Amino acid sequence: MKRLFLRLLIVLFAAAALVAGAGWWYAHRPLALAADAVDFTVPRGVAMRQAASLIERAGVDVDARLLSLLARIGGRAHRIKAGSYEVHAGITPWQLILKLSDGDVTQGELLLVEGWTFRQVRQALESHPDLEADIAGLSDTEILSRIGAREKHPEGLFFPDTYLFDKRSGALAVLKRAHGAMQARLERAWAARDPASPLASPYEALILASIIEKETGRPEDRGLVASVFSNRLRIGMRLQTDPAVIYGLGPEFDGRLRRVHLETDHPWNTYIRAGLPPTPIAMPGEAALRAAVQPDKSDFLYFVSRGDGSSEFSRSLAEHNRAVNKFIRNGGGG
Repeated sequence: MKRLFLRLLIVLFAAAALVAGAGWWYAHRPLALAADAVDFTVPRGVAMRQAASLIERAGVDVDARLLSLLARIGGRAHRIKAGSYEVHAGITPWQLILKLSDGDVTQGELLLVEGWTFRQVRQALESHPDLEADIAGLSDTEILSRIGAREKHPEGLFFPDTYLFDKRSGALAVLKRAHGAMQARLERAWAARDPASPLASPYEALILASIIEKETGRPEDRGLVASVFSNRLRIGMRLQTDPAVIYGLGPEFDGRLRRVHLETDHPWNTYIRAGLPPTPIAMPGEAALRAAVQPDKSDFLYFVSRGDGSSEFSRSLAEHNRAVNKFIRNGGGG
């Protein structure tokens, strides 16, 4: 009887070793892929068995049942993370399970550029191949509501930066991050503002920063450009900034600013209306935000482009007119 029991133990041990060996072989055997790289997305709330089936259908030659079983044996079946993944030739079932449980997702990238308008931001989001266009068909007001923004107008509310995201993420999620980033930077800038600033609120600072962003050709001139507009606001002089007028003309603007444009009234025509326009005109970067609330100290009231990106600053209209004549009235600003 003892001998029979011993033989049974040996058989069971051998069978277990065989199963373990087969499992090890399966876990570390490179999987065949339908292409050199295969992309797939694991939705939130999906169990390991369902995820394995999705991976199999995406073009990874893996048995969904075996992969799910291996994940359970390895204690990782309940640790898989949602997101978009990319696998390459040579990956093994166990490496695939580790990728899923570690959340080693592929990321997309979106660059929001300083000086862009919200129309350009929308175009970039809706055309991005790795983003779900969940803003398509929504009005600007609806978008602001969806991301929890309190503002009524979207212009200038999003911080220009490079944003990384899980592929197949929604555009709204990226916008919400960009809105939060701008709010945080605006709050910091406003807290550090010059006590002599003529600005009455953080939103006014955002408006002025957007004008500075569009008017500055070279970074070293930014503080003086900001001083010109701050000085004008302080004495009640009209800002007379071309980019604001152009913004108010909308997408119909053909690239050439004419006198009739300067004489046509609209909320962003700072040649006709005093003070700041009602909204920002673009996305300002952090340097423009800082310049808006901490401008250089100067008594300049005018500036004009020299044609090389830099600006010529003047204290009086007579000086400014001479500068304009010298630099051939090339529409530089001020």
